[in-house]
Amino acid sequence: MARREAPAAGPGSRALVVDVIRSAAAISRVELADLTGLTQPSISNIVRELITDGIIHEIGSADSVRGKPRKLIAIKPANRFGIGFHLGPDTLTCVAVDLTGGVVGREVVPRPSASRLAGQFEDFTAGLDLPRGRIEGLAIVTPTPYPGSSSTTHEPAAMRADLADRIGLPVMVENDAAAAALGEFWSRRVSREQAFGCIYLGTGIGAGFVFGGALFRGASFDAGELGHMSIDYDGRPCPCGNRGCVERYASMAAVVADSGLSFDGAATTSSAYDAIARAAVNGDADAFALLDRAAGHLAVAATSMVNLLDLGRVVLTGPGAALAGSIYARRLRAHLERTAHARQRHPVLVELSAQPRDAASIGAAALIVQAAVAPGHTPGA
Repeated sequence: MARREAPAAGPGSRALVVDVIRSAAAISRVELADLTGLTQPSISNIVRELITDGIIHEIGSADSVRGKPRKLIAIKPANRFGIGFHLGPDTLTCVAVDLTGGVVGREVVPRPSASRLAGQFEDFTAGLDLPRGRIEGLAIVTPTPYPGSSSTTHEPAAMRADLADRIGLPVMVENDAAAAALGEFWSRRVSREQAFGCIYLGTGIGAGFVFGGALFRGASFDAGELGHMSIDYDGRPCPCGNRGCVERYASMAAVVADSGLSFDGAATTSSAYDAIARAAVNGDADAFALLDRAAGHLAVAATSMVNLLDLGRVVLTGPGAALAGSIYARRLRAHLERTAHARQRHPVLVELSAQPRDAASIGAAALIVQAAVAPGHTPGA
């Protein structure tokens, strides 16, 4: 690997070094140079800056083939924190994470008005007793509305500057599926060399992609609309204007609609879906068949996504994967093993999120962390 000279080491090099340390958990300076292609002087300078900033620290030594032990460095978790808010239809999920993406606080409250978000931020962080000087900012995530929709789910974007002024910290806005992808990438210590994707199963269906350590957002920050990939050109009409969108067959809302069941008037889409999922995993044949059919539809779209982007790893997350994730994952694995274009060259791992209901809020907080410690990946960071 050609070495990059020290003067070329800038924000992008810092992000590269942080990514390698994050994914390795613990690593020596010599190994950093080997893995990044940066010169030893560049590595020494960047590591010194990161230690001074409190982002990494030395944690011990490892034996060396040359006899002299090598000092190991790692991310210093509790030095900085990111806060993530996930605006759901009726609730607000608040999460705080440390520099490794580990959750240090969580709260779910009734969804407040936009004018109350600053107050909720203050209440949440005060309750965790986090040092104010170590909180890097707030990210708010919401579902992406349909084109032309009058949905107000993106109202935080319009008030971003005002909210930043009120809390005195940077504020970012992202869609839930993209945020979830970054959160899974960060907390799982996925290598930046791996083409990584995440499928977010909720009332709709979204996807997020991380390439080279950074979220892929597209021309208008709208990449990842997997739910609007058509799997039947003459299929069910979709509010987006297309027909046969996989969201109309495989989302939580589609499963509830296809069940033909009537629920209590107080039931939400989420609670009705959870009832079906609970029945399916407890042995109800009809409920299982309903979800298995939905999973089969999603597998078709997921295979097209994997083939198009040559992904090596996919995580299934979101509230729809909380109870029935194993049904979807089984279908996706089987379909990819038979049909993924690159299956003879590399496996495509399909994994389930450890915290599917909180994935979007964790990812939002991770977005803040990444912007703070690895500038260059995040627009506006």
